[in-house]
Amino acid sequence: MVVLNKIYTRTGDKGTTALGNGDRVAKHNARVAAYGTTDELNAFLGVARLHAQSDMDTALARIQNDLFDLGADLCRPDMAKDAEAEYPPLRVVASQVSRLESEIDVMNAQLEPLRSFILPGGSALAAQLHVCRTVARRAERLSVELAQSEDINADAVTYLNRLSDWFFVAARIANDEGRADVLWVPGANR
Repeated sequence: MVVLNKIYTRTGDKGTTALGNGDRVAKHNARVAAYGTTDELNAFLGVARLHAQSDMDTALARIQNDLFDLGADLCRPDMAKDAEAEYPPLRVVASQVSRLESEIDVMNAQLEPLRSFILPGGSALAAQLHVCRTVARRAERLSVELAQSEDINADAVTYLNRLSDWFFVAARIANDEGRADVLWVPGANR
């Protein structure tokens, strides 16, 4: 369990922060950028939940919790040393990805196939979910970039990839099951 008795520590005042294993790195470090963007995504998801009801809100709450798991995973380097750790590091697992895929399939079954690209927007919830989709894509790009130089959990990257798909389909559900999607009209304003 995490206990936060003191919120400010002054340890980051010189531009460094501690990773999950205690190592200190620059706040602009690629790993910090990846898990920091995951945290940003979680905050946007909190705003989206203001517009969600019942089953959708429950699903979004579950994803918010997963995003904390993901942040814990990304902030902990040295996967090869997981077995030696004082306590087992939290890692995203394949079943979290599978759950997203199952939920995407259930939601997508309710939708008519797309015949055009859609513009981000529609209902307040759909618009917020599109913001979440794009931030998830950025977190994914940063995680892929991090994986070029450091060992990271492949399931974490896959989770982010699938999550952006989840947000896209959920945004369509939030737009009256796609009936209120805002369609792109190529060249409409020429």
